Amino acid sequence: MTEQPTRDHGRAPESAVPARAFADRHIGPDPAALTHMLKTVGFGSTAELMAAALPEGILTGPGRPAPLSALPAPAGESEALAELRELADRNQVLTSMIGLGYYDTVTPPVIRRNILENPAWYTAYTPYQPEISQGRLEALLNFQTMVSDLTGLAVSGASLLDEATAAAEAMTLARRASRGKGSAFIVDSDVFPQTLAVLRTRAEPLGIDIVVADLSGGLPDADAFGVLVQYPAAGGAVRDPAPVIAQAHERGALAVVAADILALTLLRSPGAMGADIAVGSTQRFGVPMGFGGPHAGYMSVREGLQRQLPGRLVGVSVDGAGRTAYRLALQTREQHIRREKATSNICTAQVLLAVMASMYAVHHGPHGLREIAERVHARAALLGARLRAAGCEVVHEAFFDTLRVRVRGAAAAVVEAAAKRGINVLLVDSDTVGVSCDETTTPAHLDTVVAAFTEADPAAAPVPRDAEPREAPDLLPAALRRDVDYLTHPVFTAHRSETSLLRYMRRLSDKDLALDRTMIPLGSCTMKLNATAEMEAVTWPEFAGLHPFAPLEQAAGTVRIVRDLERWLADITGYDAVSLQPNAGSQGELAGLLAIRGYHRSRGDEGRDVCLIPSSAHGTNAASAIMAGMRVKVVACDDGGNIDMADLRAKTAEHAADLAAIMVTYPSTHGVYEDTIVEVCRLVHEAGGQVYVDGANLNALLGWAKPGEFGADVSHLNLHKTFCIPHGGGGPGVGPVAVRSHLAGFLPNHPGQADAGPYTGVGPVSAAPFGSAGILQISWAYIRMMGEAGLRAATEAAVLSANYVAKRLEPYFPVLYTGSGGLVAHECIVDIRPLAKRTGISNEDVAKRLIDYGFHAPTMSFPVAGTLMVEPTESEDLAELDRFIDAMIAIRGEIDRVADGGYDPEDNPLKNAPHTAEALTADDWKHAYTRSEAGYPVPELRRAKYWAPVGRIDQAYGDRNLVCACPPPEAFEG
Repeated sequence: MTEQPTRDHGRAPESAVPARAFADRHIGPDPAALTHMLKTVGFGSTAELMAAALPEGILTGPGRPAPLSALPAPAGESEALAELRELADRNQVLTSMIGLGYYDTVTPPVIRRNILENPAWYTAYTPYQPEISQGRLEALLNFQTMVSDLTGLAVSGASLLDEATAAAEAMTLARRASRGKGSAFIVDSDVFPQTLAVLRTRAEPLGIDIVVADLSGGLPDADAFGVLVQYPAAGGAVRDPAPVIAQAHERGALAVVAADILALTLLRSPGAMGADIAVGSTQRFGVPMGFGGPHAGYMSVREGLQRQLPGRLVGVSVDGAGRTAYRLALQTREQHIRREKATSNICTAQVLLAVMASMYAVHHGPHGLREIAERVHARAALLGARLRAAGCEVVHEAFFDTLRVRVRGAAAAVVEAAAKRGINVLLVDSDTVGVSCDETTTPAHLDTVVAAFTEADPAAAPVPRDAEPREAPDLLPAALRRDVDYLTHPVFTAHRSETSLLRYMRRLSDKDLALDRTMIPLGSCTMKLNATAEMEAVTWPEFAGLHPFAPLEQAAGTVRIVRDLERWLADITGYDAVSLQPNAGSQGELAGLLAIRGYHRSRGDEGRDVCLIPSSAHGTNAASAIMAGMRVKVVACDDGGNIDMADLRAKTAEHAADLAAIMVTYPSTHGVYEDTIVEVCRLVHEAGGQVYVDGANLNALLGWAKPGEFGADVSHLNLHKTFCIPHGGGGPGVGPVAVRSHLAGFLPNHPGQADAGPYTGVGPVSAAPFGSAGILQISWAYIRMMGEAGLRAATEAAVLSANYVAKRLEPYFPVLYTGSGGLVAHECIVDIRPLAKRTGISNEDVAKRLIDYGFHAPTMSFPVAGTLMVEPTESEDLAELDRFIDAMIAIRGEIDRVADGGYDPEDNPLKNAPHTAEALTADDWKHAYTRSEAGYPVPELRRAKYWAPVGRIDQAYGDRNLVCACPPPEAFEG
C-alpha cells in the first residue's frame, strides 16, 4: 500500500498518525477544526495544551507524554478484522452439553440483526432521561414482566450482571430483610460451583458464614438469615424446594431460589412455593454463550421487598399531560444518595442482553417457550432412557435438561470420547459425567453421546437400535408441573409474524435518542464512537458459541485476545498485572479493594480497614468499600473541588495504624487534573495505605500519564468508556482491574479455570472465569487500530474538545471548576445555580429543553447539585460541538427572557419542555409563547427533528405508585 501523507491533528509532529488511518475516523475534528479549536482556547498544538493542563509530576518527563511500548503499530480496519478472523479460526467450537448455567441457544435472526447489531440499541445510554428513553424502558418493562411472571414473584429488576452476582446480591438483601439475627447463609451443596464461589468471595469481608449442606433432607442446624436452593439443581435433579422454604420461614430466614428461566415454563414457580427471592440468568433466551458473557442475570422479589432491590427497576408513571410513561424508579441509584450506607454497588444492568431476552419471549410467546422447554426435556429424558438401556447408571429419576451418569472410573474416557466426536460434556468427578440438553440439541447429538459412553465405559454396552427407547418419558414430578398461565400480557402474543416484530422493535428504537442520532455530552460517562469495525466480530460464531468452561485449548483465539488486552492495558496504565474478570466497573472496584484487603491480611495487618474517600467521589466508591469489609472515612474537598490536603493530612495521621486505602478519581470527578495527586499518593503510602485510582476518567490520561507510575497501586478501568464497548442502554460493561506487582497475587481467580487468575487470589467476582469475554473483541480492535499515536491523539482531542466547549460556554454559563491555567480535563461542569436562583429555571429545565433541540442532556446534578457536567469526547466533530454550544447559548437567551419578563416564570418553553408533536398539533394551545418557539427553537430543526414521545415525566408520582410490570393496554387509551 502506498504510504499516505500525514495529518498532524494540530499536535506536535511526533504525535502524527497516518492519513486515512482508523484514528482519523474515530477522532471527530479534522486538522482545520483542531486548528480553529486550539486558537479558541489559546494554544498552538494539542501537545502544548496537554503539557499545560497536566501536572508535571505525573508526566514521564517535562511536557512529555508516556510511551506505550507494548502496543503494536496501528492496523487498518481490514487488517484488524483479518487478524480477528485468524484468531476466531483458532477457536474450536464443539457442541456444548456442559450445562452449569450456560446453554447453547438460537438467537432469532430478527433479534440479532435489529437489536444486537443495531446501533440504535447498542449505542444508547442509561435511561436517566426517561423522556428520550421510552423505547428501551418499555423493552426492560417487558423483561421485568417476563421474569416476574415466570418466577411467580411480584417485582423483578431490570437485570443484574450474571446469575452468581445476582445470588450474592440476594444474600445481602436477605441479610437486611430477615427477622433473624444470625450470620449464616445456608447454600445447597448442589448449586452451580461458580455461584458458590462468588458467594464465598462476597460473604467473607461482610462476616457472613457460608454453610454448605445437602438440603434434600432439610435445613441443617444453623443460625441463618437466609437459604439458597438451585431449581433444578446443578446436577439436574428436580426436587420440591417448598419444604426447605417453609423451614426457613419458620426460623425467620428468607428463602432464595436460583431458578432456570426455561425450566420455569414447565415447573411450578418459586413464588408459588413461597420463595422470597428468585435469581438466575436469562442467557438461554436467545443470548449467545460468548465464553461467559455478557448475559442478563435476573432477580425478582415478593411484595414488600421491592424497595430493597439492588440495581435498576423500571416503573410506570405519567407525564405532564397524564399519559402513561416509563422511568427508572428512585431507589435504583441508591449509592449516589446513601453513599457509604448503600447496600449494593451495582449502578448498572445488562440492558442490551435483557432487551434481547425480552424480545426472545415476545418472539416465541408463552406457547413457543413451552414448546422449546418440552423439546429440551424430551431430548434429555430420551437420552437418559437410552443410556439406562445401555447399562449406564443415570443418577436422578427426575430431571429437566441435565443428567448425571456414573461410569465407575471411566468419566475422563467418556469426556474424551465425546470430544473426539465433537461434543463437550462435563467431567464431574472420576466416576461421574454430566450431560445437558438445550434448544439446539438434535437426535444426532444424542446418538453421539450414547456412542461416547458405550465406547468409553466398559460396563456400558451398545444397544441394538430396535431395542432402544423411541419415546421420551416425562420425568418431571406431576406435583411440580406448572398449572398457571404466564406471559398473558398482549405484548407476548401480539407479534407472531416477523413483520410485526420487526416493526415493534423499530417503533421502540424510534422513541429513543442514542449516539447514532446525536451527541450525548454526558460528563463522567464518555459516550464516544463505537465503530462498526470494532463491533463486527462480536456475533461471529467462533467467539459467540464458546462455553465458558470449555477446555482452554479449544478457546485459543479468545484466550489470545484476553492475553493481548491484559498486556496492552498494563502498559497503558503503568501497572504490572490485569484481570478482565470483573464484568462491570462496580465489580472492578470491588476486586481492586479486595486485592488491597488481601495484601494487608497477608502481611498480618488485619486491622487496616479504613478507606478514605473524597466527598466528591462517585457513589459506587463508598459502597464498594463497605462491601470489601472496610470502614469509610470521608475526606473533605476545598472550594475548588480538589481534595482538601489539610484534611487528608489529618485523616492519614489519625488512621496511621488502620488505614487500608484511599480511593480517588483522576482526573477528579469535577473534571480537573489536581496537581496534588502525587502528594496524595505519598501521604497515604507513608501512613501504610494503598492508593486506589478510579479509572473512570482514563480517557483524559491515555498516552500521557500512567496511574501505576505516578503513585497508584490499583485501578479499575471502564472498557465501556475509554475503550469503546458501547453502553447498550446501560450495559454491557467490562471493568478490568489493574494492579502493581505486590497486589498481583490477590486478583480474582476462578474454580472453573485455573488460568483465570492466581491460585492465591481472592476468589471470583463474576460467574465466568474471564467475565464478559464475548465482547472483548471490541476493545481489542479499538486498541489494535488506534495504536500508540492514535490513543494519544484521542486523549488530546477529548481534552481539547472539553476546553473548547468550556471556553465558548463560559460567558453564558460559568464553568465551576478548573485546574492549571483555567483549563479543564475531558469534561467541565457548567453552573446553573445562579440562574436558577434569579429566574427559577433549574438544571432540569435546561436538560429537558435540550431534548427539544435534539440533544441528550449532560449529566445532571453530579457531582454538584444544580449543575450540568459536559463531556464532548474526542469523537464529535466541530459541527456537532458547535451545534450543542449554540443550543446552550440559545437556551441561555430563553432564560434571559424569563428574567426580563418576556416569558412567564411558570409557563415558558423551559418549564414545559420537552414538547411532544401531539402537544404542538393539538387544537387547543394555551401557552403564551408560540408553537414554533416550542418545537423549532432553531431553524435547522425544521429539516430534521426528534420528537420526544412523552412530555416531562412525573417522577414523584411513579415513586408513590410503584408499578413495575407492563400496564394493560387500557392505560394508553385516550
